[in-house]
Amino acid sequence: MTTEQKASLERLIAIAQSDTGQARRVADFLLAWWNAGECGGFDLTTLWFVDRSIADDMVIVFSYVARANAYPDTLGFNVAFQSIVRGWRPELAD
Repeated sequence: MTTEQKASLERLIAIAQSDTGQARRVADFLLAWWNAGECGGFDLTTLWFVDRSIADDMVIVFSYVARANAYPDTLGFNVAFQSIVRGWRPELAD
């Protein structure tokens, strides 16, 4: 993971852990990567409804996901993603 990709992911995680207007959309995006079967998919048209900088970060992370063949928990982001699950999918939290 490049420095740029990690920074984009960390910004998205911070947004998803908040309760801003765009947090749910970002959480949906990240959770679709973590476990789409349990957490739901992501409608790409959602990109139209987030700030440009957030969409840019999503594109960077999407590009990384396409090439990495790895889940976020295997990259050291398990705690952060568990936090997002608790916030947005509490029924799935451990």
